[in-house]
Amino acid sequence: IASLITPISHISPLSSSLLDFKVRGDGTLLAAQHLQVPSKQLILLVTAWDPQTLGTWEAMVRLLVAEKSQHSGHKVRVSQSHQSANGLRRQKRDWVIPPINVPENSRGPFPQQLVRIRSDKDKEIHIRYSITGVGADQPPMEVFNIDPVSGRMYVTRPMDREERASYHLRAHAVDMNGNKVENPIDLYIYVIDMNDNRPEFINQVYNGSVDEGSKPGTYVMTVTANDADDGTTANGMVRYRIVTQTPQSPSQNMFTINSETGDIVTVAAGLDREKVQQYIVIVQATDMEGNLNYGLSNTATAIITVTDVNDNPPEFTTSTYSGEVPENRVEVVVANLTVMDRDQPHSPNWNAIYRIISGDPSGHFTVRTDPVTNEGMVTVVKAVDYEMNRAFMLTVMVSNQAPLASGIQMSFQSTAGVTISVTDVNEAPYFPTNHKLIRLEEGVPTGTVLTTFSAVDPDRFMQQAVRYSKLSDPANWLNINATNGQITTAAVLDRESDYIKNNVYEATFLAADNGENPPASGTGTLQIYLIDINDNAPELLPKEAQICEKPNLNVINITAADADIDPNVGPFVFELPSVPSAVRKNWTITRLNGDYAQLSLRIMYLEAGVYDVPIIVTDSGNPPLYNTSVIKVKVCPCDENGDCTTIGAVAAAGLGTGAIIAILICIIILLTMVLLFVVWMKRREKERHTKQLLIDPEDDVRDNILKYDEEGGGEEDQDYDLSQLQQPETMDHVLNKTPGVRRVDERPIGAEPQYPIRPVIPHPGDIGDFINEGLRAADNDPTAPPYDSLLVFDYEGSGSTAGSVSSLNSSSSGDQDYDYLNDWGPRFKKLADMYGGGEED
Repeated sequence: IASLITPISHISPLSSSLLDFKVRGDGTLLAAQHLQVPSKQLILLVTAWDPQTLGTWEAMVRLLVAEKSQHSGHKVRVSQSHQSANGLRRQKRDWVIPPINVPENSRGPFPQQLVRIRSDKDKEIHIRYSITGVGADQPPMEVFNIDPVSGRMYVTRPMDREERASYHLRAHAVDMNGNKVENPIDLYIYVIDMNDNRPEFINQVYNGSVDEGSKPGTYVMTVTANDADDGTTANGMVRYRIVTQTPQSPSQNMFTINSETGDIVTVAAGLDREKVQQYIVIVQATDMEGNLNYGLSNTATAIITVTDVNDNPPEFTTSTYSGEVPENRVEVVVANLTVMDRDQPHSPNWNAIYRIISGDPSGHFTVRTDPVTNEGMVTVVKAVDYEMNRAFMLTVMVSNQAPLASGIQMSFQSTAGVTISVTDVNEAPYFPTNHKLIRLEEGVPTGTVLTTFSAVDPDRFMQQAVRYSKLSDPANWLNINATNGQITTAAVLDRESDYIKNNVYEATFLAADNGENPPASGTGTLQIYLIDINDNAPELLPKEAQICEKPNLNVINITAADADIDPNVGPFVFELPSVPSAVRKNWTITRLNGDYAQLSLRIMYLEAGVYDVPIIVTDSGNPPLYNTSVIKVKVCPCDENGDCTTIGAVAAAGLGTGAIIAILICIIILLTMVLLFVVWMKRREKERHTKQLLIDPEDDVRDNILKYDEEGGGEEDQDYDLSQLQQPETMDHVLNKTPGVRRVDERPIGAEPQYPIRPVIPHPGDIGDFINEGLRAADNDPTAPPYDSLLVFDYEGSGSTAGSVSSLNSSSSGDQDYDYLNDWGPRFKKLADMYGGGEED
């Protein structure tokens, strides 16, 4: 029987000993021992207080003694006295049922009585009892039911704590009219756990790893198993143990497991990946706190991988290596260094790194690692010279990409010696000074010795001779001595040549030895800087000019061009020659500056025309050069602005006034003729449009014979009779011919029917009627070609590629109806008679 609030409780007995009863912290009143109640009721006073608020509560409990049964129902009348700090007290009447415990998986028989509920008013009135809540009128339905008359509550089937651990129901008491007799009471039903579930591992296989060489006590992994039973009882308390370990090397107990947490740790030393790479451990989980006799068990597999650490340094398989390399070769693998490493392949603990520690101060070699085989490839990265070093003695050390594990020392086998021999090859001669530059004045005479351009053969240990030759000499100005490389001039060197770029002439020479396997050669470039001399006289500019016939209107600016360079150019001196005297009489030169002067008329008037004015130009070289140039000056009449007029320009070209007038008259006549021709063409076009639509009878070419040039068939085709192609004057030869052979231009023999004559001039009104009328006349005219006759062709000679038409035969196969030819007009009448079988009209 519980009190309302019971932080701290004690019993104040009124009629019993304190040792007979006790009260729990939740207010449950229990019998402390087996006792005999002397009367049918027992009254106790239960006091509860709150140590924080110092509030106190008292309740008077009266125990009614009932008959002994398996599940006794209790009707409790509780008189509760609540006392607060102000001393007020109140009493409430209520009924309480203690919690009911039901073991799970009970075998019955069912229904099984749990408790009996009774009200003290059942003696006065008829009471009906009912229960509500989950398990009664809520799903799962009808797990519990109650006898409405007796108040006995039953469980109807076995309980499963893992499905539902507790139920909370409410009991109701009403009269026959449904009126509430008692307040509803709470019923708490707890399912007592039984050990009916095995521990289940979360995974059937667990994967873990541990470094090789780990110390005892190193954590490896954790396995976990869950038990659906109550974990607060032994039914759900799981304990772990290791069943087996495979392989059992180096010890059969390399690992241990924490029985409560499932943590697997190492328990012994000696883990070595190179010996054992993986362990398989079978772990067992057992409930009932690991009791193998009563507990339920399950197993799982733990796979423990021993991970690699760098505890094995790389070791050379031999202490010395050798190789050979030709001189002047790079990126050549000279030797392969093999190592052995027992660590995990292709891992940082296995990958080898090579380093040359001695024997190569100039850095000619490096050692690269083959990523597949882990070998060291000694490679030439800087060309070696046989004349300088014939052999190298290298010391190479090898280590791993990852550092060695603590406590592991580098092996003495981690270094090796590499002997590399250098082989001599035929090297090409070379010019020590390349490009070689010399300076000299231009114009040196042919055969002058310029310099000696010699090469050096680096093969000091080979007796070889070097020969020289020209490779490139654009102007063909130079010669080279084939034995000693002496350069001489073959022509005069001219600085103003097109082969000179920036005063420099460039030539390339070849030096070749006479070695074997094979001969080698080298090239050298000789640059000749030519110093300018005054070897070019200045030239007057411009060559032509124009000036007015009267002075003081305009002048001619003149200058000079010189192929030389400073100081052999300007300032220039311009002057007129004294001969002929007319030059200085008519012209004068005025100096503007060192490069320019002005040419102008000296006299008041000069007749229009073209004059050659000679001018002497002298440069400033040492010695100076001069040149007499002629400038063509056109003198012409000018307008008021000083510009040459059109007539004046013509006159200046050397034509007189009469010639100019004649030219103008010719131009006018030419224009008149063009105009008349255009008028005539327009008139003819107009007349053509005024004619009838069709052409005149005299222009009609339909009945005319057109003659074309003959295309002969060769020499054998020249013997033919042209008379056969001429129009016959009489009909005698026609009458004497074989029947059936006629020419295309012959009329049929015999009386000809009369047909309407073709109209000559078309009716101007309707072109369509004219065309139809002409068509009817043609259809009714048997003389119009083609005739229904055999055509005769001349023999073209054997030289013609055309075949003979005499092999063509007329054939007809099958019975066909040709009567429709009678409907095609008179031209097809003959065919209709031959094939149609009809009678002639």
